[in-house]
Amino acid sequence: MPYREKEIEKQYFTISEVAGMFDVNASLIRFWEREFDAIKPKKNKKGNRLFTRKDLETIRTIHHLVKERGFTLEGARKHLKAKPKEADRDAEVAGRLQQIRAFLIELKEQL
Repeated sequence: MPYREKEIEKQYFTISEVAGMFDVNASLIRFWEREFDAIKPKKNKKGNRLFTRKDLETIRTIHHLVKERGFTLEGARKHLKAKPKEADRDAEVAGRLQQIRAFLIELKEQL
């Protein structure tokens, strides 16, 4: 059996990459970092933020609560503390539904 190289997964993301993933400004990511204790990016020697996949999941959940469901920051904070698994699941489902919608729109355009 031939040796297969394990696919290399990116472990850290810059603030500009994260902002691009969520279609927001980097300043909003920095603001959420100050407002939510759960976002704790590492910083390199230059002080640049490096976000982990766990940080991305947290940001995705916050983005879903604030931008899509209309929560206030305080409401999002309370919801994350009271029901963290439910908030994560809701954000994941919403993301998947958006991907499906985009796929269906693309498919419709091709017909």
